[in-house]
Amino acid sequence: MTTIVLSAGGTGGHLFPAQALAGELARRGRRVVVMTDKRGRNYQSAFPDATIEQIPAGTFAGSLAARLSAPLKIIAGVLVSFAKLRKIRPAAVVGFGGYPSLPVMTAARLGGYPTAIHEQNAVLGRVNRRLAGDVTAVAASLPLSRFMPKDMSPVVYTGNPVRREAARLASADYDTPRTDGTIRLLVFGGSQGARALSELVPAAVASLPQALQDRLEITQQCRTEDIEQVRAAYDKTGINAELKTFFDDLPARMASAHLVISRSGASTVCELAVIGRPAILIPFPFATDDHQTANAAVFAEAGAAWLVQQRDLTAQRLATMLEEILANPLLLAGKARAAHALGKPDATMRLADLVDHIAHAETAA
Repeated sequence: MTTIVLSAGGTGGHLFPAQALAGELARRGRRVVVMTDKRGRNYQSAFPDATIEQIPAGTFAGSLAARLSAPLKIIAGVLVSFAKLRKIRPAAVVGFGGYPSLPVMTAARLGGYPTAIHEQNAVLGRVNRRLAGDVTAVAASLPLSRFMPKDMSPVVYTGNPVRREAARLASADYDTPRTDGTIRLLVFGGSQGARALSELVPAAVASLPQALQDRLEITQQCRTEDIEQVRAAYDKTGINAELKTFFDDLPARMASAHLVISRSGASTVCELAVIGRPAILIPFPFATDDHQTANAAVFAEAGAAWLVQQRDLTAQRLATMLEEILANPLLLAGKARAAHALGKPDATMRLADLVDHIAHAETAA
């Protein structure tokens, strides 16, 4: 049985595409081994069909002690990974970024195994950019804008795997708002990015003309500590708003929205693209290497979204944008089509095809 090794960091952005690929490879009859750090003991539920192998790993972030010990942990991780790979004898090794993938992918290159990295954002992450020049293939979710490898020939645009619920909505038509009809606005920002949106959006909406306010139906994700304040703001204006700290059906709510206001993390923009919905993208200003701006720029340049930086955004400016945008249904429909053109609902299949290709190419050679 062909064995594929996957390695990913602990954040959702790294883990979800690894989970999606693991599931597809298992369906194709491949044996999957996931190599990661000590957090791997909690990964069995995330990778039910895979074998989990733990390796040492270190990061230069965090406390002084962690930074000082990182080189030794990385070296130990490379040595342990090398020994495990010799025993496993994988047909290919795939990294998804995050510091636990560095020793695994380094060991894979030293061992001469076919390798690929998957990058979720339009900017190569810090680990992936260290590896990009030495791997067999680079699977990109979005067109890369910074820190590209000198040789771009190994780069393959596979897209970023999205949730099945989002992929199923890839053919959902955009419901262009009527000039006098209801306008459905969806607002979300993730656990880190929701606070600014909780302050900006209700204040902006309160400045809109009454006739436009009366047409709005707002669905907004808020932090627990903000939700009552946001509710009070909407109640004051009489706007119909549904507020929750978490929506377990977010793809369906994207599909029903006329306009989305959100951050621009990789999963968010890729789901917006697959479903095909226009958005005002406000990058999280503290994202590593400002990768959310790079993601949003891809969509803005394709005519699929409006990009505005949080530092430049006031409630009044957002109100002006909303009034202009919502007065032009055909513009919204055009943005929706442009977003959909960027979508890759079959990204999981494309990624699995790439992994099979590099594994079989090496076998054939």
